[in-house]
Amino acid sequence: MSDEKKKLFPTGRIILLAAMAGVLAGAVAVYVRAGLSGNTPPAVPAVMVGATDLEACAAKAEVAEAAAGAATGAVAAMLAADPPQSLASLAFNAPDGTSMTLAERAGRTLLVNLWATWCYPCREEMPSLDSLQKDMGGEAFEVMAINVDTGDDTKPKKFLAEAGIEALGYYRDSTLDLFNELKRRGLALGLPVTLLVDGDGCLLAHMNGPADWASPDAKRLIAGVIGK
Repeated sequence: MSDEKKKLFPTGRIILLAAMAGVLAGAVAVYVRAGLSGNTPPAVPAVMVGATDLEACAAKAEVAEAAAGAATGAVAAMLAADPPQSLASLAFNAPDGTSMTLAERAGRTLLVNLWATWCYPCREEMPSLDSLQKDMGGEAFEVMAINVDTGDDTKPKKFLAEAGIEALGYYRDSTLDLFNELKRRGLALGLPVTLLVDGDGCLLAHMNGPADWASPDAKRLIAGVIGK
């Protein structure tokens, strides 16, 4: 790794915030599992990922390295997936409230970001994610910010309205299953966590902690991945 990349990694304070958020999220997960009521909908089952998908993603190591290598400055904390893995089965709710998986966005590069209203760094970076979607979102690319607050939609929707977030779709997982799955895979230490996923549902790079997604560095990274 170059000296430049080392210097540009998040400060110890940001890493500590992410780790503390992870501990809190884990504690909340335990509480939610113990207090589920009979009216809470069951977790959305994940779609099966075949061996062909896994092999296809694993073969993209060079692509992942190139993507992470292009992540400099404000997004220098992006790490190459090692190895790239299929995230097509990750499940959550679409903006209309129906269940979906990342497989349903096949053909589109995604910047998947998990956030919660109780996560201060998440709240701080949300306007930059909204700006990135406004500037670069379309058929080839989407910022997919997935809220993981437990409970109903009141708090997250109130925050988005007050923060003036307009371009981002309202993706949701109130069960914490999505966060815990990423934690199990070694991709999530806390919140926010951001994943760069290609059109085949393969993870190319990932980051724990916030970043300025409205920066020229972020836009240059995304443009390189989608070939613009």
